[in-house]
Amino acid sequence: MCWCHIPGLSGLINMSKGLELPAFDWDASCSLGSLLNDVMTIQQFPTELAKVISVVKEEQWEIGYRQGSWNLRQIVHHLADAHLNAYIRTKHILTQDQDMIQPWDENKWNDTPDAQFHQEASYLILLGLHQKWSLLLLESLKDPATHLAKTLLHPESGRMVSLSDIIRLYAWHGEHHLSQMRYALSL
Repeated sequence: MCWCHIPGLSGLINMSKGLELPAFDWDASCSLGSLLNDVMTIQQFPTELAKVISVVKEEQWEIGYRQGSWNLRQIVHHLADAHLNAYIRTKHILTQDQDMIQPWDENKWNDTPDAQFHQEASYLILLGLHQKWSLLLLESLKDPATHLAKTLLHPESGRMVSLSDIIRLYAWHGEHHLSQMRYALSL
C-alpha cells in the first residue's frame, strides 16, 4: 500500500529504456510563488490531460508506458482516484477535523471493475474537481501562515504531510503521469 508512487525518494527514476522521470522530492524548499505556480499546474492539469487523450485511438487505451505498467485507461482512472483523495485530504487539513490521513491502496483501487470503464467519466471528474480544488487552494494561499503550516500524519510513512506538500505532490503527480502517457504514445 502506498500514498504516492515512490514516497520519500528524490532524483531520477528509470521507468524504462529512455524514460527517466524525476521523483517527488519531499524535502525540497518552496516559496509562496512556487506554490502558486504549482496550484496553476493543478488548475491546468485537465487541459493538459485533454491534449494527450484527444490523440489516443481506441486501440491505444490498452497500451502501457512499459511492460507490466498500467495502461492508459487505468492511468486516467488512477488520476481521478488519486486526485479525489488529495482533494479530501486538502479539506481535512484545512478543517483539521482529523489528525491522520486515510491511506489507500492505489493498485487495489485500479483493480476494481470501474478501472475498465470508459475513461471519459474519470476525465469529467478531473475536470470539475480541479476547477473546485484549485480555487480552494488559491483561497488557502491568501492566508499562508494559517493554512500552510497545518499537517496530517500519514500512518504508513510516519511523515507529517502539510498543505504545501499536497500542493507540490499533486502538481508533480499529474505531470508524472502525463509524461508516462506521452511516452506510451511517443508524443
